[in-house]
Amino acid sequence: MNNNACAVILAGGEGKRMKSVRPKVLSQVLFKPMLEWVLDAVRAAGIDEICVVTGSRREYVEEYLGTLPYHTETVFQSERLGTGHAVMTAMDFLEKNRGRRVFILNGDAPFVSADTLTEAFEAGSKSACTVVSAEVEDPFGYGRLIREDDGVSLRCIVEEKEADDEIRKIREVNSGVYCFDCDALISALGRLQKSARTGEYYLTDTIEILQKDKLPVIAFNAGNADSVLGANDCIQLAMLNEIARQRILEKHMKNGVIIPCTHGVMIGTDVVIGADTVILPSTVIRGRTQIGSFCEIGPAVLVEDRVIPDNTTVRP
Repeated sequence: MNNNACAVILAGGEGKRMKSVRPKVLSQVLFKPMLEWVLDAVRAAGIDEICVVTGSRREYVEEYLGTLPYHTETVFQSERLGTGHAVMTAMDFLEKNRGRRVFILNGDAPFVSADTLTEAFEAGSKSACTVVSAEVEDPFGYGRLIREDDGVSLRCIVEEKEADDEIRKIREVNSGVYCFDCDALISALGRLQKSARTGEYYLTDTIEILQKDKLPVIAFNAGNADSVLGANDCIQLAMLNEIARQRILEKHMKNGVIIPCTHGVMIGTDVVIGADTVILPSTVIRGRTQIGSFCEIGPAVLVEDRVIPDNTTVRP
């Protein structure tokens, strides 16, 4: 879908509960900023035109983006006036991409996948907006999706604070990922109104505007509860790291890497390991490390940005 889609990534959150001087989107999951996880998914889906909306401590985000081997545009949201306002700040980018579809994503939701983006794009090819949803065990705090009787069209999204007891039982929630017809989104943003209660502009309000225009809006269930996960503090960040750690270890073990005890083993997302290599406890492997086959690494070893040939033993 490369020439038919672009992306706006919202990365302006301050993340006060992280107690860090750096913006939340730069908090790391398996040695990689959450924002980079999202960028990797977007690019793996074939999308090269990307705009990142910065906000609090934008200089950190801009400095980080400058280290990447590809270009992304940035815009600055000077005031925190809601998700709708954040997307409004990217209006020049949207105007340049009229005729395409545009994904709106959160920069602090690292587990959105390229497959989900591709499937949502295809499912919503004739819709003005596709809202990506997920089924979660505990939906507290998330916006609930109310579908029409056809099971596909979206009636509305009800936020937690607006939901009654019956709606709170719904487990299908808004992931925060949207795929809009760019022209329809521009039109809707031009008519977005501030919330009388909070003074913010909500992106979800564009759905009602599109429906009033008699344009189709659908929901696409990604089927992956992890796709909605983010982190507001270091405790939640540790949970994301553990989910990612287990996924990566399982991927390597399915490919023939022997990890007899996973205790303390952390492997970065860009690491390549050959079959029949043994990774022993408390070993950390990160960066663009490449390890051959029939090696033994560890215990208690740190390997970073190294090429290790076949039949090599690495000890502390």
